[in-house]
Amino acid sequence: MEELKKPRPATSDPETPLGYLERAATVYGDCTSIIYKNTTYTWSQTHLRCLRVASSIASLGIKRHDVVSVLAPNVPAMCELHFAVPMTGAVLNTLNLRLDHRTISILLRHGESKLVFVDKLCKSLIQDAISLFPPGTPIPRLVLIDDDTKEALPPPLSSSPAVDFLCTYEDMVANGDPGFEWVRPLSGWDPLVLNYTSGTTSSPKGVVHSHRGMFISTLDSLVDWAMPKRPVFLWTLPMFHANGWTYGWGIAAVGGTNVCLRKFDGPLIHRLIKAHKVTHLCGAPVVLNMLANTPVAEPLTHRVFIQVGGAPPPPVVLKRMESLGFVVSHGYGMTEAGGLIATCEWKPDWDRLPESERARLKSRQGVRTVGRNRVDVVDPKTGRSVKRDGLTMGEVAVKGGCVMLGYLKDPLGTAKCLRDDGWFYTGDVAVMHPDGYLEIKDRSKDVIISGGENLSSLEVESVLYTHPAINEVAVVARPDDYWGETPCAFVSLKEGIRGSKPSEKEMIAYCRAKLPHFMVPKTVVFQEDLPKTATGKIQKFILREIAKEMGSARVGRIQGRSRL
Repeated sequence: MEELKKPRPATSDPETPLGYLERAATVYGDCTSIIYKNTTYTWSQTHLRCLRVASSIASLGIKRHDVVSVLAPNVPAMCELHFAVPMTGAVLNTLNLRLDHRTISILLRHGESKLVFVDKLCKSLIQDAISLFPPGTPIPRLVLIDDDTKEALPPPLSSSPAVDFLCTYEDMVANGDPGFEWVRPLSGWDPLVLNYTSGTTSSPKGVVHSHRGMFISTLDSLVDWAMPKRPVFLWTLPMFHANGWTYGWGIAAVGGTNVCLRKFDGPLIHRLIKAHKVTHLCGAPVVLNMLANTPVAEPLTHRVFIQVGGAPPPPVVLKRMESLGFVVSHGYGMTEAGGLIATCEWKPDWDRLPESERARLKSRQGVRTVGRNRVDVVDPKTGRSVKRDGLTMGEVAVKGGCVMLGYLKDPLGTAKCLRDDGWFYTGDVAVMHPDGYLEIKDRSKDVIISGGENLSSLEVESVLYTHPAINEVAVVARPDDYWGETPCAFVSLKEGIRGSKPSEKEMIAYCRAKLPHFMVPKTVVFQEDLPKTATGKIQKFILREIAKEMGSARVGRIQGRSRL
């Protein structure tokens, strides 16, 4: 066997998800690849369009490992650029178009972007961002993504001269070479994408992933969801968020159809599902809330699979979605891990359990996906696994080829989470159940320490979500002169709720009947909307600042009573 240990060229060709497009053009060439308004492409056409755009990008002098950014919603160009940009050897950087111009400016400079594809409705955003570039700073060249959108352009904030665009995206398609030989990675570890974290913290970090990592993550996502060949995928998940959980490449691998839309609401999603026989979609819990609360929602005529990330869906939302015919699966992942880390793999025996027990099991984040080498809950100080008792909390840690290469220009941040013991430490606090399923209890920064007790904000939120008037809720720490911190709940109420709206005292009493007293919110703040990222994640760092500015809750010491 010794002579066979040496790797050979046939076994060392770099893995990359770009090859999925070539295969799709061969196997599914006449099948529909993209639907957007009145536009339809086949996989053969998409392959040629990507080659043409890649050729045009390369003609601008873009070289291997240069960063090329995209500021656009879920339109066909965004689908194509997931292939066209890295086909030149460049690194793809999809930007969150809901960020303000100051943040966009910082990210463009941090990534040293050489070229930016800009959607028509983001023209003022890019102008305002570039106006903040210090004198002498290289300014990236711009390409305009235009379509038949009739919406009015927002006015720029700055008085700087309007930015110039080299050409339009369709000019690049028309003038590019369909015979372009795309640039293959030097190794599987070559950088493929630069993704900035979604903004649930105040300082986004530049996450760099390799071709090999995304190749594995893409296959992992398809296998874990048991996605069949030729699915119809509705893009309710922004493609700029972790590359659409790798489905930007994955739909090509299975010859599916990308149904694109630049913005959405509940009624529109329901219409598109019906019109195009959509089979799969993804999103944060806010998407489920939107679909469940749409007044015109009718039971589906075919099954639609939904993969939801972030906080577990409230049981009442799960019940409503299942009654409409949706099949909901809950996953857990993060940008740094290249997609989903774990999913709640359902066991047939659980179908016979009571509804409340099924909802409890489904809310757990579950077991590692097949493409992850190892996922565990460990003591962050020792690196040892915690007890599998469903009670002992530790930090979720991951190993495997899907983990990021590191944070761009941040060696200290990289070393903090990618430690010498070989694990990537996620910063998420969890427990491991006796059956091997993990359950997230909180982000480490979101744990509330009240009177020396570690308190899970997610547990408090799960109770509040059972209140019939609650639409959304987030619980954060509020300073307290005696207890140190106490729970503060920010809630939004459902529209058109019958009867009088609940008061703060009523909400607190509701929690007191269901929670240990030390976990009951001492403050309830009603808001019309909670601050969110573009992917629907609630931005707790903003709410923590609001709670901090409110000052001490100061409930005082209760003599002779236990907080339990």
